[in-house]
Amino acid sequence: MKIGVIGGSGLYSLFDSKDVKKIDTPFGSPSDAYTIGHIQGQEVVFLPRHGSTHHCLPTEVNYRANIYGFKKLGVTRILSMGAVGSLKKELKPRDVVIVDQFFDRTSKRPQTFFGNGFVAHVSLGDPVCPDLRRHLIALSKKLPGTIHPRGTYVNMEGPQFSTRAESNVYRQMGFDVIGMTNMSEARLAREAEICYATLAFVTDYDCWHEEEEQVTTDAVLKVLRDNAEKFKQIVASAVEYLGKQETLACACQNALQMSRVTPMDKIPSITLTALHEILKKYCE
Repeated sequence: MKIGVIGGSGLYSLFDSKDVKKIDTPFGSPSDAYTIGHIQGQEVVFLPRHGSTHHCLPTEVNYRANIYGFKKLGVTRILSMGAVGSLKKELKPRDVVIVDQFFDRTSKRPQTFFGNGFVAHVSLGDPVCPDLRRHLIALSKKLPGTIHPRGTYVNMEGPQFSTRAESNVYRQMGFDVIGMTNMSEARLAREAEICYATLAFVTDYDCWHEEEEQVTTDAVLKVLRDNAEKFKQIVASAVEYLGKQETLACACQNALQMSRVTPMDKIPSITLTALHEILKKYCE
């Protein structure tokens, strides 16, 4: 078992000593090279979502290449970090939310590995791996700070932050936090049959809270910098804990078993080649 960690804004490295691997994929280049190291004996593959120099806008992140690269490296579980704005007063800056649902407001990103002669419709009723969430909730009781066991993440396109009208509408719809990245990862991880969970780090109150300043990039990055070591501690504890859970009872790692529509012998060879890492167990 290998655990993958996706670092969001403010988390661009995880290891002091590391093995660096550049991966080519049929979907282009990932955001950066993958770094491979160990936390308490558990092998971990780390990738900064926006690149180590934060050069990718949320819309420009090559989510397909990122997830495919993890699959190619043998990762079976992904723990994804993400900075978010809070849409509820009780979710305060510096709190952490173990996301359980997503609402997608993006429109400019490739959302699937499939097409080009291969059709599959995976289930996303529960877009976050239930077993990973269960383990993270159990672990959260031993970690410092306030960690909320559930929350709905509304994924906006960006790169601009919300208008106040948008922020208030999202609040009326009952969403908990807002960000620009993690829904695409959840979709693609499910298609790649990788268990996926998100830890959302609250940095601000978006722009709805009249008693707080409107969100700015400087304010977000300051919160992240001030809490960088705390974030790393949470990630390290989560990796160590998850590494001890040898098996998961979820259906994520067999998501395509009942989702494929196109017969394997009817898939064009060029598509089979492109999807080799995802479909190879069904070709044997």
